[in-house]
Amino acid sequence: MNAIYPWQESDWRRLQELRKRPPHGLLFKGSKGVGKFDLAMQFAQSLLCEHPDESGFSCGQCSSCHWFAQGSHPDFRLLQPESLSLEDEESDDSRSASGKKPSKQISVEQVRGLTDFSGMSAHQGGRRVVVIHPAEAMNSSAANALLKNLEEPPPGLLFILVSHKPQQLLPTILSRCLSFALSAPDAASAARWLAEQGVKNPAEALAASGFAPLQAVQLNEQLGSEERNKLLYAVRQPAALDVFALAEALQKTEQVLVVQWLQQWSYDLSSMKLAGRLRYHPGEEAVVRKLVEPIAPLNLARLQGHLQNAKREARHTLNPKLFLESLLFSYRQLMLE
Repeated sequence: MNAIYPWQESDWRRLQELRKRPPHGLLFKGSKGVGKFDLAMQFAQSLLCEHPDESGFSCGQCSSCHWFAQGSHPDFRLLQPESLSLEDEESDDSRSASGKKPSKQISVEQVRGLTDFSGMSAHQGGRRVVVIHPAEAMNSSAANALLKNLEEPPPGLLFILVSHKPQQLLPTILSRCLSFALSAPDAASAARWLAEQGVKNPAEALAASGFAPLQAVQLNEQLGSEERNKLLYAVRQPAALDVFALAEALQKTEQVLVVQWLQQWSYDLSSMKLAGRLRYHPGEEAVVRKLVEPIAPLNLARLQGHLQNAKREARHTLNPKLFLESLLFSYRQLMLE
């Protein structure tokens, strides 16, 4: 059953070559929102399927595929943070069964829980697969525990690590995994897919997401939001920017989101200044070119650095309005110096 995204066809063909002699560790890497996890799960299911088709896709009908779909396959394990597991279950409660806030890390206990699984023979006499997502969510103890499994893996066991930030993984883990970089989605197939998902402006959504189609679906509502439109209209005219009024209008918007919008705008300002092109705001060439003409490149670099710091602070603000006022004051000052 073909469940890959249209921009992953070449990646799937590459994986079919690997399945002939799969490594013990496979690292799926690429930017967030391009479908790495879904491809890893599809590949895992196909490896366990009793009757894959000639293209390597799982049949969707055998007992193995039914177990996999139900999350109960005896030869498969998925390790991910508790917070992601609760999201998959569409839980309305932000807390785990213990009453604590769900962890965003993969714990050492989760990795050590693979000990019995690793020592068992395959239920169907074939392969066994472990998917770890995202791999950088492992804390240091978990990563070291995994390393022991990768150093002496039992026959037929494949670890698939999915990572948005492979540079955060231990070098010793990286050295024991075959790196598999996913191809960047091509704009045409990604835009067609977004249109099929009901996204009204696929090209705009794709650009705003940094060409990450899955992120673009989530951004679809934001693109037409009144708050985003107000921000983008105001930052075009820094001399006329009413900091207090805009901060008032945005104070109920998630601060991290506001910073991300400004980061994308700032990136395009620098890109236009230095390279004469845009990434996140297609169709705004004339406005951005005129805006950046008198601005020193150093000020644009300082703006990006300030926004990077602001993004870290945005998750811990006690007074959203003051935070936004400070952020907007800094933008206006750097744009007018």
